[in-house]
Amino acid sequence: MPRQPIATDRAPAAIGPYSQATRCGKTVFLSGQIPLDPATGQLVDGDIAAHTRRVFDNLQAVCVAAGGSLDDVVRIGIYLTDLGDFAAVNAVMAEYFSAPYPARSTIQVSALPRGAQVEVDAILAFD
Repeated sequence: MPRQPIATDRAPAAIGPYSQATRCGKTVFLSGQIPLDPATGQLVDGDIAAHTRRVFDNLQAVCVAAGGSLDDVVRIGIYLTDLGDFAAVNAVMAEYFSAPYPARSTIQVSALPRGAQVEVDAILAFD
């Protein structure tokens, strides 16, 4: 099955050798997003809630470029440098998703690119 890269200038450009997302059939795999401002390529200011909103805004932009929305997300991976931020990230996620929620894992990591505190990747599935 051929792979199709997905790209949009409404989300940060890839900072390495990867695509913002890749479509394979009816599934789209979104690369991890950190809280980069798409216009400047810099981390946004603010607390973990502001960072998480930027991450979900970036993911939403890639979903739209793929022909979908966050409503099409079936799985999310969340990576935090501090699991103490778990409740704040959950609260922001609830602003972007409603039941039935996507499957999810949340993993604490020692570090993320550019010193980010949060990164999120996702999988979209289309009927």
